[in-house]
Amino acid sequence: MADIVLVQPPIRDFYLTAKRTVPYGLACIASPLLAAGWSVEIVDALATRKTKKIELPVSMSYLDEFYRGPDISPFCLFYDFKRFGLEPESLAERVRASGPRLVGISSLFSAYAGEALETAALIKARCPGALIVLGGHHPTQMPEEVLSRNCVDFIIRGEGEAAMLLLAQAIGGKGNLESVPGIGFKKAGGKLFVRPPAVLDDLDQIPLPAQDLIDQKFYRRGKTGSAVIAAGRGCPVGCSYCSIGCASWCGFRMKSPSRVLEEVRGAVLGAGARFIDFEDENISFKKAWFLEVLNEIESQFSGLGVELRAMNGLFPPSLDEEVIHAMKRAGFKTLNLSLCTTSREQSRRFGRPYVRQSFETALFYAQKYGLDAVAYIIAGAPGQDPLESVADLVYLAGKSAIAGVSVFYPSPGSLDFEKCSALGLLPGNLSLLRSTALPISDTTSRLDSVTLLRLGRILNFFKALDPAERREVLAHCASGESPAQKIEMGDTSGDVHTVGEKRRVIGKMLLGNFLRDGVILGVNSDGRLFSHNVSEPLCTRFRKGFFEVFSQSHGQGG
Repeated sequence: MADIVLVQPPIRDFYLTAKRTVPYGLACIASPLLAAGWSVEIVDALATRKTKKIELPVSMSYLDEFYRGPDISPFCLFYDFKRFGLEPESLAERVRASGPRLVGISSLFSAYAGEALETAALIKARCPGALIVLGGHHPTQMPEEVLSRNCVDFIIRGEGEAAMLLLAQAIGGKGNLESVPGIGFKKAGGKLFVRPPAVLDDLDQIPLPAQDLIDQKFYRRGKTGSAVIAAGRGCPVGCSYCSIGCASWCGFRMKSPSRVLEEVRGAVLGAGARFIDFEDENISFKKAWFLEVLNEIESQFSGLGVELRAMNGLFPPSLDEEVIHAMKRAGFKTLNLSLCTTSREQSRRFGRPYVRQSFETALFYAQKYGLDAVAYIIAGAPGQDPLESVADLVYLAGKSAIAGVSVFYPSPGSLDFEKCSALGLLPGNLSLLRSTALPISDTTSRLDSVTLLRLGRILNFFKALDPAERREVLAHCASGESPAQKIEMGDTSGDVHTVGEKRRVIGKMLLGNFLRDGVILGVNSDGRLFSHNVSEPLCTRFRKGFFEVFSQSHGQGG
């Protein structure tokens, strides 16, 4: 039994990255409640391997022409739409069994707001005496939309650690609801009462996140534990696509180095984590602060095999040799670099500094100290030229970084969301505010966006080949052989290594075909080839640039 249950709902999408779904925010909200004597449980619907293939929603039916499948080639994207997590009814029953008076439901992304509201409705039906509160980015930015639902009693806008305890006290008769920071609810007569987002004055004053409420066994990485830590809130850079930059309600604040180290100790020594992802928007921005954290992590945890990552991306201008060397010593193995674009004009439209030179500097020192690198670019933004996105990929073809193509989606609360609204570009359904839905069709069409995704896959596959395999691909390209209509698959059942090797062989053949004729082929489960729907001009431009880059590197002995 629990006084308060905090819920992470299931989601529906084409894929899910489990290591990015640790309910860290709920654990942070739970800790002040526990310290005040409330009993708290986290019901995490995503802490399960259960998935179920479901029908593609009617609102997404236009994706059928872009996501043809199934495709067993290395250049596949998405084809099965699934529900990830517990069945909604099972989730609601688990909550009912705890007998809570207050249920907090996480609604982080507008694209998944439907699942959060469905969860709220089912829990309200099973637990009619419980009060339902939704928190997260979606109710923060769209309070009226959430409060229009009868299953929602309250919302909390902004930082839940600052508000949830006060809400629990208020509904228990020890406080005034209207004084709760970030609160929103329907008053008598249906009039809405909505306060500005709650903001913590001092991040160090919140108790450590309640890690023991997280399903640590599910979120293991290999044979060891993993953890998420947010060392701060917000970002000092005002990028137009971001909803929590310097001009937002959130501002930019960091925990003290000693507080961050306390959290790392809890994760490593308490929860047995050996992989820690810092989910900050800009963790490296304050150099002296970052170096102090890195040096202390190296000093305190050296020899334990702790790996660090900043998967939300690192701002290249904040990375110099001293910082990158310290990151390596502390346990970083990979730099996730936010390149965004190599176009000066597009950088200006994004309201973002031009980072190409600092990106190259970061890559140089990453290589020097033996760190891998992933470079993220954004494609498909309003007004963005798709040929410039191809130029980004061609640029990365000559660099020692894997290309991460992020299809733009308008995030509520961002400048670009307002821009898309003014231009009539917003999709008609909130569930389409996600990259996999290819939500915006403007100067970069949906066909362009899906082509850029596939070209990114092609580039990364080529980068993963050894020199002999690259020569093999180029020889196949130059041979002039017509592609087969069907590939003999053989019996690969039950042998993961054989399946992987076969997929690699298929990929090399299809890559050679693409470099020769510009057609991106897929392979279905019985070995039959089919053509993916892609933009011919973008493929042509990519191939031209690719061969120019390869010719230069080949002439230099590459």
